[in-house]
Amino acid sequence: MALPVRQQVTYWGIATAVLLLTLWALGQVILPFIVGGAIAYFLDPVADRLERMGLSRVLAAVVIFVILLAVTALALLVLIPTLVQQANDLIQSVPELFNQLRSWLTERFPDVIDDTSPVRQSLASIGETIQSRGGELLQQVLSGAASVVNMLVFLVVAPVVAFYLLLDWDRMIARIDELLPRDHAPTIRRLAGEIDRTLASFVRGQGTVCLILGTFYAAALMVIGLQFGLVVGLVAGLLTFIPYVGALVGGALSIGLALFQFWGEWWTILAVALVFQAGQLVEGNILTPKLVGSSVGLHPVWLIFALSAFGTLFGFVGMLVAVPVAAAIGVLVRYALERYRESRLYRGLEAQPDGGPDDREA
Repeated sequence: MALPVRQQVTYWGIATAVLLLTLWALGQVILPFIVGGAIAYFLDPVADRLERMGLSRVLAAVVIFVILLAVTALALLVLIPTLVQQANDLIQSVPELFNQLRSWLTERFPDVIDDTSPVRQSLASIGETIQSRGGELLQQVLSGAASVVNMLVFLVVAPVVAFYLLLDWDRMIARIDELLPRDHAPTIRRLAGEIDRTLASFVRGQGTVCLILGTFYAAALMVIGLQFGLVVGLVAGLLTFIPYVGALVGGALSIGLALFQFWGEWWTILAVALVFQAGQLVEGNILTPKLVGSSVGLHPVWLIFALSAFGTLFGFVGMLVAVPVAAAIGVLVRYALERYRESRLYRGLEAQPDGGPDDREA
């Protein structure tokens, strides 16, 4: 006999509260396990495909992680130092960029940009603030990342956790399925399947889109000769995780930098703009339809709210779990609305013309 609805709500509410308290209390302790789980989830389809090609699960996991570690080592040796250097150079060059902007405005609008003009004083203040605060922020990010997500986490703990989770992923899912309450197992499997499809479409698909676009933007801008092309391209690719934001921010930043660097070379500035136009065309017509799908059930506003809320409450760990939790909440809300539309509360007595029972649990 199933438990009453009130007791079920109580137990599930307690479980949710315990999960949130665990995230808040353990925080950075469980960070390598969350990162490892995310890596394993992301790579599980690759392992399944290698298994269908004839490899054992162990060999498939080994092949995947040899390639992953090689790419990570290459990034640490080549990409990361260049990225940090360009980011630091960009912050240091901000006052010069503002001085150039001030000179340009002074030539064309001398009455507005005089020595006592609030606009001129604001530009000078903004440049000095970005230089001082930007350098401080970059230093805090680097030192914070070194203390919170240290080399041991990324080079040892997280890959080891990811390897073993990937190795036992199917058995782990089967074992969890055995522990589901029998009365609710079909419903839980259905909801879990919808959550998995949403995450697979958004996290795996959108993550792949971000990687492709970030690489394209960075490579194309560096080929054109934009001074901070690597930083701008990777920032634009990363922000592509939120629809339209990556192209808007990256396009505005790169075109602004191109105006200062290539003033008068209009074809070069146009080429920078065309890079982002081409990226948007490829993303909208090829990458997103193929890798993400037309509908994943995560509205951009809901995604931004989840990232902000969980980041504020739980820090970096909260930002990592924000998207999965947002996807799960979205699926549960849609299920609750579906049950509500089937209930007597919504349909009323007119739903029972024959007087038969129709008061399913909401």
